[in-house]
Amino acid sequence: MAEILPHPSSFFQQSTIDLAQSLLGCLLVKETLEGTAGGYIVETEAYMGPMDRAAHSYQNKRTKRTEIMYASAGHVYTYQMHTHCLLNVVSGEIEQPQAILIRAIEPLVGIELMTLRRGMTNQRNLTNGPGKLTKALGITMEDYGRTFWEPPLSISKGIVPTSISQGKRIGIENTGEAKDYPWRFWISGNPHVSRHQKES
Repeated sequence: MAEILPHPSSFFQQSTIDLAQSLLGCLLVKETLEGTAGGYIVETEAYMGPMDRAAHSYQNKRTKRTEIMYASAGHVYTYQMHTHCLLNVVSGEIEQPQAILIRAIEPLVGIELMTLRRGMTNQRNLTNGPGKLTKALGITMEDYGRTFWEPPLSISKGIVPTSISQGKRIGIENTGEAKDYPWRFWISGNPHVSRHQKES
């Protein structure tokens, strides 16, 4: 694989909603001792901080887990959900704790390694969910607090989507009106998106 330079820190200096869409088509890569694996980001969800009941930082809740959300945009925010590690891009201004969940990628690099980690060969289901993609890429809680512009975990230029769809976020039914905010974005028609639904 030819060397691909990660996006500079300035790339992440966008509004959270804009960045959630700009990330679509970008190449997410994780380097490990086992090898390198990565793919194109095809689905994201924006979490808008203190005013968003679905965000971990709702009402400025500041804990050991959420502390990195208060850092500058482009930091890695990983957290455990049940048995899965989920990957987020810290966004927004410093002390404005917003983040973008990476929900799905389209496998590109290290597919054999991904299938080994996931114990399956169906490429369509390898990385079509936030817990699936972290397992496939070898992303763990040890990545918490890193930045996306330097190895071993990086985001770089990839492809430009021809069409982006927008709709409600997934799995946040108990968050009042926040469950209806249309802050989920995905590459229209991509088979690796975690769940297809009508646009809002």
